[in-house]
Amino acid sequence: MHPEEFTDVRYEVDDGLAWITIDRPDRYNAFRARTVDELIAAFKAAWTDPAVGVVAFTGAGDKAFCTGGDQKQRNETGDYGPSETGLFEIETLHRVIRDIPKPVIAAVNGFAIGGGHVLHVLCDVTIAADHARFGQTGPRVGSFDAGFGTAYLARVIGEKRAREVWLFCRQYDAETARSWGLVNEVVPLSELRSTVRAWADEALALSPTALRVLKHSFNADSESVAGIGTLAWDHLDQFVTSDEAREGVTAFAEKRRPDFGPWR
Repeated sequence: MHPEEFTDVRYEVDDGLAWITIDRPDRYNAFRARTVDELIAAFKAAWTDPAVGVVAFTGAGDKAFCTGGDQKQRNETGDYGPSETGLFEIETLHRVIRDIPKPVIAAVNGFAIGGGHVLHVLCDVTIAADHARFGQTGPRVGSFDAGFGTAYLARVIGEKRAREVWLFCRQYDAETARSWGLVNEVVPLSELRSTVRAWADEALALSPTALRVLKHSFNADSESVAGIGTLAWDHLDQFVTSDEAREGVTAFAEKRRPDFGPWR
């Protein structure tokens, strides 16, 4: 898939910096299967382009970076819609963000929730607008991420805080996220792109081979998490079709509190 064919994602290159933008602001930049396919293609385009040294990952508008899987789509069709391969390639997207041998900066311009929270955690650094919000929602809508979104998150912010994030599904403001080590810098929204540009320019002045080796060296220590993730994805397909998971997504669509009592 070529960037010219994209419908859900924008891909732009500006003086060594590739901007990858989820362009679904009407859905708070939630992703469907096609969005994921396009994101993978965009990251691979940046990977193979020698003119690109740094990648910035963000969402369109000023309300959301990404709010995870599109629950409206899931409620309507029971899945996240058609993909190029017939697979929902979110695990592949996680891998490509980690594996691309160039620094990836998450520019969080609003809500980073659910699967969107996992995406920013996987990026090498996160710069957030001061109105950004962070958190998980999987257990509320009948879903989970038992790979990088949990085990790697615990390495970033510690076991107790990571368990709080997942087991209580609270939301946290940008300053709290920064104090936890989940965010590298917090700036006003009007300064988000220029701050990302400044960080990118610092990295672009450095040896690309050294950055490549360093990034993969950091990754190596947590690579075993990928196996945990694969095991979890094997069972997620079965879980999301269960009555218990269906209650979560139905309650989300009906804007009510889910009743998980029958499965406790």
